[in-house]
Amino acid sequence: MPDKLTIRNMTRPEVDVLIEWAAQEGWNPGFHDADAFWAADSEAFIAAERGGMLVGGGTITAYQNEFGFMGFFIIRPEYRGRGLGNTLWHARRDRLLARLRPGACIGLDGVFAMQDYYARGGFVFSHRNMRFRAEIPEHYGAPLIDEAEIVPLTSVPFAWIQAYDRICFPALRTAFLKAWTNLPDALALGCRREGKLAGYGVVRRCREGCKIGPLFANDNRTAGMLYKHLAVFAAGGPLYLDAPENNPAAIEFAQRHEMSEVFGCARMYLGQPPALAHARIFGVTTFELG
Repeated sequence: MPDKLTIRNMTRPEVDVLIEWAAQEGWNPGFHDADAFWAADSEAFIAAERGGMLVGGGTITAYQNEFGFMGFFIIRPEYRGRGLGNTLWHARRDRLLARLRPGACIGLDGVFAMQDYYARGGFVFSHRNMRFRAEIPEHYGAPLIDEAEIVPLTSVPFAWIQAYDRICFPALRTAFLKAWTNLPDALALGCRREGKLAGYGVVRRCREGCKIGPLFANDNRTAGMLYKHLAVFAAGGPLYLDAPENNPAAIEFAQRHEMSEVFGCARMYLGQPPALAHARIFGVTTFELG
């Protein structure tokens, strides 16, 4: 019989513990991820407690009641193999279903080794999201060509950002976007062309190097312009991008920019997969919140 667990909502300080566990697992979180994730949905963080001790956790982010995402699924190593993870995972799934409208889709990015387990929980494989890494030279500088089109995202009306994001993400995520595009130790840029937003990207400092996410763009050229300017922020260290395989141009894009594949996750959905502009998704936002 598995050890009895208490499943409850996390406190804000416990979120920092979960982030630290993620770092120990090699997930390389951003320095300020916890604040943005909490701003997006403070009820998303679920704790597993045993004997008064926090032994596991995970997120069940609800974007309004239209789309859910499960992430940050961690059981402390010394408590694994006792059935605790199975109890926590199913409790999270069922809680998230209760937070969404009937028939709403839930997504997750799971390590490949867990794919069969998630399938038994009703999730169906969609595609792989592959993490790529590049070493950015210390004196890297973006080309000046098309400089005028690349602008700070703060100069772009938020309504434009939200509308573009909604094309590439299954639901409005207003609170998250406001926090994510204004993170400390980060850079958010847009491509403004002919009076419209043609794409945007965010790069943030992480425990190791920097990560770009999201990178949404109308086409390869726009994605390349944004990437080169965002890469300046990561000069002198590694830069990561999580590219979806269901946009072949995104994989080719990463390879063309001399990025090497280092990790991957299986994107899976419970329910009808969302209809998105996959050709515009060159980098997903996060493996933890979608």
